[in-house]
Amino acid sequence: MTPRYPEKPYKQRTALFPGSFNPFTRGHLSIAERGAGLFDKLIIAIGVNANKAVDKEAIEQRIADIRRATAHIANVEVISYSGLTVDAAAEAGAGYILRGVRSVGDFEYERQIADVNRQLSGIETVVIFATPELTSVSSSIVRELQSYGRDVSEYLP
Repeated sequence: MTPRYPEKPYKQRTALFPGSFNPFTRGHLSIAERGAGLFDKLIIAIGVNANKAVDKEAIEQRIADIRRATAHIANVEVISYSGLTVDAAAEAGAGYILRGVRSVGDFEYERQIADVNRQLSGIETVVIFATPELTSVSSSIVRELQSYGRDVSEYLP
């Protein structure tokens, strides 16, 4: 029987895990840990909106924080980028985009983006579902709690 797809020479499987990660939560860490087991290399990529004023020190601090949180994962790299995620993936040599999903709403949003990314570049998106205990953790909720002076340490690595 002939294989369905032609055989390709082995190429390192690299995934780009994009997001604002403001802040990088335990949910993000869980996706990174589990995703790192699926790929040879996982690049956590902090997206920077080119249309907004960029605080370079804040981005560098976020990179440092994520590097500390993921130091136990040997195949993780942390970068920042601006522009289209598919362009950042191509520049980084990533053949996949990794995304975490917490809800049906997240899933539908990510599916639409995955469809467009595939049309633009042929890149595949791999989705990992959040663990049940982390489905309510989001960066925006953590930021809001912080703005009211609440302790958010249980949501952060």
